[in-house]
Amino acid sequence: MRISVVDVGSNTVRLVVADAQGGVPLPVHTAKWRLRLSAYVRPGEPIPQEAVDRLVHAVEEASRTAARWHASDPLAFATAVVRSAPNRAEVLRAVRTRTGVDLCTLPGEVEAELTFLGARRWMGWRAGPLALLDIGGGSLEVAFGRGRLPDFAASLPLGAGRLTHEFFGDTDPPGPEQIRALRRKVRHQLRDAAARIRWEGPRTAVATSRTFQQLGRLCGTAPGRNGPFVDRVLSRRDLREAVERLAGLPAAERALLPGISAPRAAQSLAGALVAHTTMKLTGLHTLTVCPWAIREGILLRHIEDGASWWNRVAHLDETAPPPDPVPLRLAGARG
Repeated sequence: MRISVVDVGSNTVRLVVADAQGGVPLPVHTAKWRLRLSAYVRPGEPIPQEAVDRLVHAVEEASRTAARWHASDPLAFATAVVRSAPNRAEVLRAVRTRTGVDLCTLPGEVEAELTFLGARRWMGWRAGPLALLDIGGGSLEVAFGRGRLPDFAASLPLGAGRLTHEFFGDTDPPGPEQIRALRRKVRHQLRDAAARIRWEGPRTAVATSRTFQQLGRLCGTAPGRNGPFVDRVLSRRDLREAVERLAGLPAAERALLPGISAPRAAQSLAGALVAHTTMKLTGLHTLTVCPWAIREGILLRHIEDGASWWNRVAHLDETAPPPDPVPLRLAGARG
């Protein structure tokens, strides 16, 4: 049996096709399509038609690719950039109508739980009580748990793309006051979740997402070509130096640094600021950069709990209005 997952993020659409034999999602094919929704969409504004057309085309190509690899209909979801859009329902309807793919959005806390599951399975039980950080384009997910699923999960409007639009605008590079203002927002939004992490005292802390992978590479971790089984540890001290380095350069020059890709160069500073401030507030000195995240979490839940699980959660987020970006929401693990 082959399962496919389509992940619509703020910068790319990613496809994973995996074999599910033996209870382990073994990837047989991966692909991505550059989307860059964050370049078209500002926080709180609708997704314009041009961006919708690009999204539809990418999802259609992903679905065709999955079919060529003899996978089942994709488990397709969109992250915060679509979830937070005022015209979210129209965007999802356009994708379904024009591609036949049942694209959905998931509540932010469910994304955090699924990402935690992927990280837990990768790190194993010897990791003990586990803290998770994941920085996307639109949101920051934080979770902590001792078991398969987290004891608590939070989704916060602290994504690298969102904060770049909000605080840096067209200033390149931004000034010290803009950087201080961004840090103040992170501290304010993260206060409750950070206090919980400090109180829990995790044995292991992991970071997922492309943002952390690129920051890890900038700070000297092994390149991706060395494979997923190489240990990659990101220290808070190295990250502080990376923040200073990124803050002094315009986006075009950041793209020349190790690990920083051109499409993400503009938001790399905001991502680094969120990462460093979060580590400081939570008292974490090191993070293990984990290659498994939400896509693997979805595959694992599908394998372990069956298709009915996806049918239950896939549209939880659609009847509610786009989420309010202000309050912190904590959620216990969902079975």
